[in-house]
Amino acid sequence: MPPTLTLKSGTAWADAWQRCLTAAPEAFRDDRVLNLWNTAWQADGRALPAVSPVDGTPVAGPPRLDRATARHAVRAALDQHRAWRHVPLPERRARVAATLDALAEHRDLLALLLVWEIGKPWRLARADVDRAVDGVRWYADGIDTMLEGRAPLDGPVSNIASWNYPMSVLVHALLVQTLAGNAVVAKTPTDGGVACLTLATALAAREGIPVTLVSGSGGELSEALVRAPEIGCVSFVGGRDTGAAVATAVADLGKRHILEQEGLNTWGVWNFSDWDTLGATIPKLFDYGKQRCTAYPRFVVQRGLFDAFLAAYLPAVRTLRTGHPLAVEHPDDPYPALDFGPVINAAKAKELDDQVTEAIDRGAVPLHRGTPADARFLPGQDTSAYVQPVTLLHPPRSSPLHHAEPFGPVDTIVLVDTEAELLAAMNASNGALVATLSTDERATFDRLAPHIRAFKTGHGVPRSRGDRDELFGGFGASWRGAFVGGELLVRAVTRGPAGERLPGNFPDHRLTP
Repeated sequence: MPPTLTLKSGTAWADAWQRCLTAAPEAFRDDRVLNLWNTAWQADGRALPAVSPVDGTPVAGPPRLDRATARHAVRAALDQHRAWRHVPLPERRARVAATLDALAEHRDLLALLLVWEIGKPWRLARADVDRAVDGVRWYADGIDTMLEGRAPLDGPVSNIASWNYPMSVLVHALLVQTLAGNAVVAKTPTDGGVACLTLATALAAREGIPVTLVSGSGGELSEALVRAPEIGCVSFVGGRDTGAAVATAVADLGKRHILEQEGLNTWGVWNFSDWDTLGATIPKLFDYGKQRCTAYPRFVVQRGLFDAFLAAYLPAVRTLRTGHPLAVEHPDDPYPALDFGPVINAAKAKELDDQVTEAIDRGAVPLHRGTPADARFLPGQDTSAYVQPVTLLHPPRSSPLHHAEPFGPVDTIVLVDTEAELLAAMNASNGALVATLSTDERATFDRLAPHIRAFKTGHGVPRSRGDRDELFGGFGASWRGAFVGGELLVRAVTRGPAGERLPGNFPDHRLTP
């Protein structure tokens, strides 16, 4: 019989919340978080109820503003921007550095909030905080060169990001944007991360960083956060449907924009034999349940290699460790080593389960299904947001699993017989952020890789969003606007010489760095 598990000592949501009240009393009330605008924490907005995907525990919900209040917040952000853009770079860098020191001091609390709010295992939650801090330090060290001949934008940068990486994507971007001389506005993701972002924002605001943090529905706030004339740039990370609406708005207005959208990242296998390396890589591809923009949910496999592929894939996927990220055998045990916990909420879990069931009903072949018996749960806990890993062969073309990113631990496999079929299957979603091709011969990779519509293509190794000087973008419908990463992130949020054409996908041009 498996041992009975208990919650790790000192990690309950109530413990984390009390630590927030102590660390940043200006931003947290007894039962809610506040919005930050016009340089003050505001007890406005209608706080929505929310629960943790981990086990259904009630957590702080976003205090949603109405449209009129959001407009006031954006106007106030413009006043901050006009003052901040004249602050000398050494002072901006000193304030950002002080913020990074504060984030590092509260690293474990920020990570614990990520565990409860979005279900990240402890290892990945800490890594999210560390990547934010270390990444911005890299920019602070090299910002002088990156800003030569450049100036801040005419208005603040508006940030609308998905919930999965609040620190290493959103907070990282905010601090680099302010380092470059801009005030920033951020909308908390509706699905999770509000307490983590509130704490991080409070630490930044104490150091005089010009940041505005608001909550609300995209439809209600888009007029202020996307279309308002005060906004100098829109930075968006999310799905294609929402991204398309934002893209239309910024194109109509001629506004600077960075729109990172989803794509079906694929892993091709062609004339390949290093199965031990592939088998060792498979579990790593399930980090955080594939709830990341650079996850690989689709394998495109040469039919003649399918038996060897399965011999490497199936034993690897059976080693995946899932469950409650804070469940241990004894209260003082280390945090459990898990590949992933829940998906973002019970509704997403049901959506994935329904898609898998429908795909099988229409002809997909289930090759692997994890079971709840393999997971680590507390006695009697709510498990409605958990999805066990699933692998399907040949999802039908009518299924969303055939052409869209599932954003959960669901792999699909497509078999092909020719190189043309391989490339067509790897390009199923009209553009992606990353791709990988496993093939023994470098010449084969060099010949096929340029035809894969992904911004980064690895030779037998996964590609990531990248840190520090690594560029990032997307091809096709996976990206609109300026590319980022390294100096391109600074160029995207600053003005250069007259007539400058930024690398990226724009309505009037596409320029690859």
